[in-house]
Amino acid sequence: MNRPYDALTFDCYGTLIDWETGITTAIQTAAAQDGIELQRETIVATYHRVEPTVQAAEYQPYRTVLRDVAVALARELGWDLEPERARFLADSVAEWAPFMDTNAALERLKAAGYRLGILSNVDDDLLEGTLRNLSVEFDILITAEQVRCYKPAHAHFLRARELLGGSRWLHVAQSLFHDIAPAGTLGIPVAWVNRKGEQPAGGVRPIAEVETLDGLVRWLGQ
Repeated sequence: MNRPYDALTFDCYGTLIDWETGITTAIQTAAAQDGIELQRETIVATYHRVEPTVQAAEYQPYRTVLRDVAVALARELGWDLEPERARFLADSVAEWAPFMDTNAALERLKAAGYRLGILSNVDDDLLEGTLRNLSVEFDILITAEQVRCYKPAHAHFLRARELLGGSRWLHVAQSLFHDIAPAGTLGIPVAWVNRKGEQPAGGVRPIAEVETLDGLVRWLGQ
């Protein structure tokens, strides 16, 4: 079968997994135990603002990042959350569900003969929990724990390039900040899964823009 690429790597949370629903559900549930009601839009906006600052510091495990982000987010929203209790967010990761189109798309791509990989800003054990919700076996798994830093730093992509050798490789992701921009800087072809109808930032030039993973499968001719 004629394929335009040999390998496809994916960001996981936001591209394959509906992390916004997972995070907001976990945070709303914990906050409600303290009699606090938080809106999804407020949680997501605050999380997007806080997480890059926490990740930009010296490397620490993603479980610790999630704890620190939960504490900082709660503080901004007027919720007194103790760090020890904030571990609930990392514990919820294995429950975050795939998008409805994820498994069917991955199965079609796997059947078409693509090597599949994940480049993710998590710990190995957290990704292991998530993999139980995905219906294909991946050929390459690269985590922040392995490369000791977080995207948009380049280590994930450089490690993938090393593992894939001369394979024709396409990276697929939703986040302009974490994936699209750094992959483009490194000259890696990248497809943007623009699930939220965002506008591209200046200088970001994905070779394809699709709304869903089903759209990606169609764009690849599978």
